[in-house]
Amino acid sequence: MFLKLKLILIYKKMKNIRIAAVVSNAGVGKTGNNLDRMQEWIKKASEKKTSIVCFPELSITGYHVRKEIIKAAEPVPGPSTDYLEKLAKIFKITILAGLAETDSNGHVYATHVVITPEGIKGLYRKVHLGPSEKELFTSGNSIPVFEDHGVKFGIQLCYDAHFPDLSTEMALKGADMIFIPHASPQTISKEKIKSWMRHLPARAYDNGLFIIACNQCGENGQGLSFPGVAVALSPAGEIIQSYTGTDEHMIIADLKAQDLKKVRSHKMRYFLPNRRPEIYMK
Repeated sequence: MFLKLKLILIYKKMKNIRIAAVVSNAGVGKTGNNLDRMQEWIKKASEKKTSIVCFPELSITGYHVRKEIIKAAEPVPGPSTDYLEKLAKIFKITILAGLAETDSNGHVYATHVVITPEGIKGLYRKVHLGPSEKELFTSGNSIPVFEDHGVKFGIQLCYDAHFPDLSTEMALKGADMIFIPHASPQTISKEKIKSWMRHLPARAYDNGLFIIACNQCGENGQGLSFPGVAVALSPAGEIIQSYTGTDEHMIIADLKAQDLKKVRSHKMRYFLPNRRPEIYMK
């Protein structure tokens, strides 16, 4: 009962928010070109009065599982995040953007940065690395939840979305929504959205929160091709907005506090308060 009351008190704080999710192309090591592309979308998102704009996984440096990605890696803060800080301030928008991040010990992470008009708010380092990523990247070891524009949100990256415990942990920490940027290659857009719809609605429905996902698109200049896909899902697991195609694109979704309340005030549709972790941990 205490957990249930605590969760409800946290979730009442969510405000209505307009978000954007961008499907964009990102050449490996073509950081300057990638940032120029991102600037165009940031401007468009600002003109549409969105509060948060989310870009795909490794949208800044490009994505690969070869050593070329190590050469493109940057520290945070660094040149690219400094540039995005300026854009966030100019356009008065919060930017979620990804890069191969290197630290002072030479580790390389698949990282997504939260940049507000006030500066870098934090970052998420990919926790679950795909089998082909493990030789190049280091796994993150924390599950942060961020707060901005009256909402709380988590970030996952691509392969992370296949591990239900991660979404549940973010929900228990008070997340109203989870952004899931992808760099998922191969296949075609219609097949990719079909794959996403097997598990992403479950993350929304089981945890009673919004899910927003977007993928890279096009050729990365190093042999990988990405299908353009984006989707925003309600806490009931239903599609709010979606896109499938071959071109760069931006979806805009108005996420309403009432939709969250509708699920979380329903005894039979909000499951988290009835979890029994003392049984699972035996």
